[in-house]
Amino acid sequence: MVLKKRIVLWGLASLALACVVAAGGVVYFHTYSPDRGRYPVRGIDVSHHQGQIDWRRVAADDVAFAIIKATEGGDHVDDAFAGNLRAARAAGLAVGAYHFFTFCRSGADQARNFISVVPHDQPLLPPVVDIEFGGNCPQRPSPGQLNAELEAFLGPVEAAFGKPAIVYLTDEAEAAYAGQIAARPLWLRSLLKEPDRRDWIYWQYNDRGRVDGVEGDVDLNVLHGGPEKLAALLAPTP
Repeated sequence: MVLKKRIVLWGLASLALACVVAAGGVVYFHTYSPDRGRYPVRGIDVSHHQGQIDWRRVAADDVAFAIIKATEGGDHVDDAFAGNLRAARAAGLAVGAYHFFTFCRSGADQARNFISVVPHDQPLLPPVVDIEFGGNCPQRPSPGQLNAELEAFLGPVEAAFGKPAIVYLTDEAEAAYAGQIAARPLWLRSLLKEPDRRDWIYWQYNDRGRVDGVEGDVDLNVLHGGPEKLAALLAPTP
């Protein structure tokens, strides 16, 4: 009987310890942030999934830029894009737009969609094309196939906005395609650890971060550079 009680107590103690460790992990994940001395400029990326955003509270929470989903594929438009773009700019943030690139639609069709939705007459950060497998079409194009369609997207988009685009790659997409597709500045996803490579513009370090003004989780990013780099990205290309 004494042995059985000890086993039960040990079991309860182990469970309590596991709960404490798990809770600590959750807190760490939500609050992790890279060294602000090295990466002083923080930003978020959002879509309609974030719901109603109080952009003035976001700006007051040490957020300097926002990359906002505009389009996906050849005809989908994020219904929160226009409102988010307008309100984020009014709150003083540097703003940009991104396109979710699908593998089952031509790059030319996707370029027309993006260009028709994102305004050309306002200061914007460079356009972003998002390459990832999650939520995409089931087929996986070869690097050559993807590159051909990606170039068909990038050509018209860069001509329309007058800036080189930035390519967003998840870890999985980077492993599959980095170095084999259009050479552009990179936005890398590397959760809770600094990317192994240094040729990036944005680093998405958390996909469950918390920012005042956003209900629930939001993607957190830092810029590779200081405020002057952000200003240069926002400025029109001569």
